[in-house]
Amino acid sequence: IHSAADFDDTLKAAKDKLVVVEWAASKNEESKQIYPFLVELSRTCYDVIFLLVLEDESEKTREIFVREKIEELPHFSFYKGMEKIHEEEAIGPDQLMGDVLYYGDSHDTVAQLHCREDVVYPAVLKLSWSMADTVTFARMNGDENESYMAFLKDMDVIEVPTFLFIRDGEIKGRYVGSAKGELIGEILRYQGVRVTY
Repeated sequence: IHSAADFDDTLKAAKDKLVVVEWAASKNEESKQIYPFLVELSRTCYDVIFLLVLEDESEKTREIFVREKIEELPHFSFYKGMEKIHEEEAIGPDQLMGDVLYYGDSHDTVAQLHCREDVVYPAVLKLSWSMADTVTFARMNGDENESYMAFLKDMDVIEVPTFLFIRDGEIKGRYVGSAKGELIGEILRYQGVRVTY
């Protein structure tokens, strides 16, 4: 992005796609460190538009920084429908990936089962994205209706979150809890990987 007009035109053209803007400077060490990760993320998140605005590129880019009130670098802004929906300063790769997955369109990686909200538990969303080639994730809000409540009762689900591990239509196991490391361990165990705790 080289000017305010470029910036505004790109946001307008994106429509409802997520746009992630990295506000950086060529001499800022943190910006240099996270940039390769941002490039890699842009290659894997096809439904997200990534932009880079360098403060020290020109007077026109400095004007965008002033207009958008960017002070600390690196700074990330998230836009949808030309509206800023989130921003972060001085974050690392894990937080950036989590934010992109959280605010992006996640319906391809997590099967939604008539959920009331468009928000998916962020850790599960990250797992579903990173394990998309080997594991299918689905989510159910049990209190949404009586049919779901009956289904959960039939599955002996009495606490949430409960993760059921199903292969070939049969429940092979379950994990009750929200510790990401333990959940990953259980998923790997049910895939046949020897896991020790």
